[in-house]
Amino acid sequence: MSCDRRTFLGLAAALALPATGAAGIGGAHAATAAAATVAAPLRRTIPGTTEALPVIGMGTSGTFDVGKAADERAPLVEVLSLLLRDANNAVVDTAPSYGNSEAVTGDLIEAAHARRHVFLATKISTSHTNAPAQFARSLADLRTDTVDLLQVHNLVDWRENLRWLRQLKEQRKVRYIGITHYRDEAHDQLAQILRSEKVDFLQVNYSAGDRNAENVLLPLARDRGVAVLINRPFQDGNIFAAVKGRPLPDWAGEIDCNSWGQLFLKFVISNPAVTSAIPATSKPRNMADNLAAGHGRMPDTRERARIAALLA
Repeated sequence: MSCDRRTFLGLAAALALPATGAAGIGGAHAATAAAATVAAPLRRTIPGTTEALPVIGMGTSGTFDVGKAADERAPLVEVLSLLLRDANNAVVDTAPSYGNSEAVTGDLIEAAHARRHVFLATKISTSHTNAPAQFARSLADLRTDTVDLLQVHNLVDWRENLRWLRQLKEQRKVRYIGITHYRDEAHDQLAQILRSEKVDFLQVNYSAGDRNAENVLLPLARDRGVAVLINRPFQDGNIFAAVKGRPLPDWAGEIDCNSWGQLFLKFVISNPAVTSAIPATSKPRNMADNLAAGHGRMPDTRERARIAALLA
């Protein structure tokens, strides 16, 4: 079933961010969503500020790149609604290279009247000469005049783009600036940039099964006062293959985990250098499960080692 934008916005407004209760959260997801919002989630302060972000946010790569069909977009409306029910100022991370993700994200946020409740992050993924035009398109697609965080995507033309991002920050067109990558091979270069440049955010890959960022990047970011967003906390889902068919350890309940996803996310966010993890999903059930990882007791050093050992 297809729909024009007006029809879609009506659907989104009906489903997203109802004032009270669990209305708009479908069927089996209602109890989970309600349980996830009993207490406020853990938040981390952006270094050098008093602004705090929930430790579980949301990415949009591969999940929000959909068309205009109502049945394609309805689950995403619910995903966003769950995210915003759980906490204010939740991170939503997108990019112009993610297909339709920016436009879909913009539609959903506008329909939910939620712009002021979202910490909105996007990226520059082109040369500095084309960056202004790309950013203008991003703002149009996201239906906003400014974004909270603008990042140099995968270090594309990073020197010149960072210079321009600083100008945008001075002009108050963006609030924070950062750099990103998603592969271990880039970690050395990211570390060099953190040592030589002033950035507000680092976005990098890190998981219980891929711990390379622990060696240098995460301690360096903490020492340099740089906030950290974590992409690929599930290694694009591959981390679950390592535990397929295995029961969740009994001790997982001691840190308030009732799923493998929660256990792996708590490993990531319990690292004190991490500000927020941004797993991507288009499934409301998975979104509710991810959000639950931001609640309850976090693993200590010993328990983090036990989680990592499950993947050794």
